[in-house]
Amino acid sequence: MKGKGPFFFKGDLMRIGLTYDLKSDHRKTKESPNDAKAEFDRQVTINEVCEAIASGGYEVVKIGHARKLLSKCPKPGVDIVFNMCEGAGNRNRESEVPVILDFFKIPFVGSDGLTLGVTLDKAMAKKVFIADGVPTPKFFIADERTDLTNHTSMRFPFIVKPRHEGSSKGISEDSIVSDKKRLKGQVLEVNRIYKQSALVEEFISGSEFTVLVIGNDPACALAPVQIGILGKLDLGDLVYTSRRLKGTDVSYICPPKISKALEDKLRVLAVKAYQAVDCRDFGRVDFRVDKKGNPYVLEVNPLPSLSTEDVFPLVAKAEGWTFNGLIVKILEIALLRVGLKKEGRES
Repeated sequence: MKGKGPFFFKGDLMRIGLTYDLKSDHRKTKESPNDAKAEFDRQVTINEVCEAIASGGYEVVKIGHARKLLSKCPKPGVDIVFNMCEGAGNRNRESEVPVILDFFKIPFVGSDGLTLGVTLDKAMAKKVFIADGVPTPKFFIADERTDLTNHTSMRFPFIVKPRHEGSSKGISEDSIVSDKKRLKGQVLEVNRIYKQSALVEEFISGSEFTVLVIGNDPACALAPVQIGILGKLDLGDLVYTSRRLKGTDVSYICPPKISKALEDKLRVLAVKAYQAVDCRDFGRVDFRVDKKGNPYVLEVNPLPSLSTEDVFPLVAKAEGWTFNGLIVKILEIALLRVGLKKEGRES
């Protein structure tokens, strides 16, 4: 393939562009929520991903955020882009980089703009889950005009979240409400701080899991990860919050000490949810499991954190791989999908 068509090999190396948002790329204003930068990456994470990709025999080109990508288009000088961009602003922010890449016909790793838009808007994703028979908590959307007494099919307690945020932004211990007065207060708080409607769900008291899924045809669910909070695995009313992204409050257990039956349920439902929203190459599915062992999909994240402080290294180890090996595997799944790698060909 060297020297042919739109390829930019340096010697024998394929060039992989990396798009991402650093915390330092975005300014926090007086109006910004305290967790405004929770989704963005630190430089150390970008360096770790670059090292992982390079370990597979690829050259990495750091591109950065959407505006930097645009400045390099239509010819960014890479063979494929590994997208980690979260974007900033409205509910279409995660779709910006994939749409730019699609417009300029540049292949990329990960899901397209439609999937990223649908999954960031939790209400839209849940409508897809319901249509495809994926169990998810009952919900409604609320703002200051909503009649909060008109949802008699749902039972307290509820959890109130921003409709289109990631990294548990806007979720705190106050997000779980058990009466109409607290519900109204929390809805208005989300409306005011995050400038968007609130997603109100029936709260699932129990345990929490996340499952990585990789691949396309077929897609494969990897070892589930159980989330512990304050040393507890039976979480009850404890929830994962953006505040707990730092510190020692949260622990990850992989493989989890659960029954084979529950593990199988989580894996099957993870793939079903991943496919329902048309994820590509890789993604993460988050669950709550009630006290009867029934899993409910909370959301699908096609842009999961690749930080080595998150779940990727643990899942890789449980599957007999390294962190670097898992990142390269995801890249090569995408290369196979776009036709830049032939099945069975060694990298």
